[in-house]
Amino acid sequence: MRSEPALLVAHSLGCLLVAAWAGCSRNSHMVKAALLVAPGDAEREALRPTLATWSPIPLQRLPFSTILVGSRNDPFCTELRARQFARAWGSEYIDYGYAGHINADSSLGDWLAGHQMLDRCDQLGTDRKLHTETNRQGR
Repeated sequence: MRSEPALLVAHSLGCLLVAAWAGCSRNSHMVKAALLVAPGDAEREALRPTLATWSPIPLQRLPFSTILVGSRNDPFCTELRARQFARAWGSEYIDYGYAGHINADSSLGDWLAGHQMLDRCDQLGTDRKLHTETNRQGR
């Protein structure tokens, strides 16, 4: 069994799945941090009929550190809505510019910037854990 907390990486509807899971799982303490990329907005009018069971989108603060990466021209989630998710979930928001849905169609290749964001996410999780442990010890 793995003793080290997990780093989650989610894209599109996977971001909503992470938020829903975190709100009901007894195992969220096993997650160090999450990188959430280009969340899909299942409550968007054009998507509601297809994704009816994905509503309502959970908007509670997530119990682990998160970075949300959004695009200004994502066809599945407006920039404003992505920022709303980031605020609700307690995520650091990264504006990735005009990158569409931040996927293979965005010509990212190996996506070095994504790897760097994951490293940053890992560090946020470490910093949060140290801060929590220090507060518990009353220092």
